[in-house]
Amino acid sequence: MGGTSRDVTQLLQRMRSGDAGAGDELFAALAQELRGLAEGQMRRQPPGHTLQTTALIHEAWLRLVGEDVAEFAGREHFLAVAARAMRSVLVDHARRRKAEKRAPGARRVTLADDLVGATATPELLLQLEEALQRLSALDPELERVAELRIFGGLSCAEVSAATGTPLRTVERAWHTARAWIQRALGTGGDGGG
Repeated sequence: MGGTSRDVTQLLQRMRSGDAGAGDELFAALAQELRGLAEGQMRRQPPGHTLQTTALIHEAWLRLVGEDVAEFAGREHFLAVAARAMRSVLVDHARRRKAEKRAPGARRVTLADDLVGATATPELLLQLEEALQRLSALDPELERVAELRIFGGLSCAEVSAATGTPLRTVERAWHTARAWIQRALGTGGDGGG
């Protein structure tokens, strides 16, 4: 089965109706796109990262099937939530790694100018997660756009399609969110604004 929006919407409807096989078909229909999301996430991880792409896909999938499927509006929305689930898996993995190391006196890490292409160390990933949580408390829409751009690897146009938000609004939100995150991750930045 292809991964067209119509096919995915039908599979989501079947899942809502209790069709046990629809989940497996949905995974098969979106496997290539889920792999693309995961590979994009893993490319931004440091060399020697211990979590493999396949493990990231499967851990995220397990989190997704635990969600209320009635929540998913369609293919784009499902993939946006998948990007969030992958973010959550990577952050949890980074927390575990950091807890294992327990390195005292860790230095502060800042993001590169291009947040989307930045290679994320566990420390940076945890700092980014903290910054996104603070941004969410201030403006959930800015956080959502930043999350989809940074962790989902989506372009502004793809974020627009996934959220149903006008492209120009997404572009402005990304500009604002990126500047806020860079300040939040800067040395001594309070993340305000």
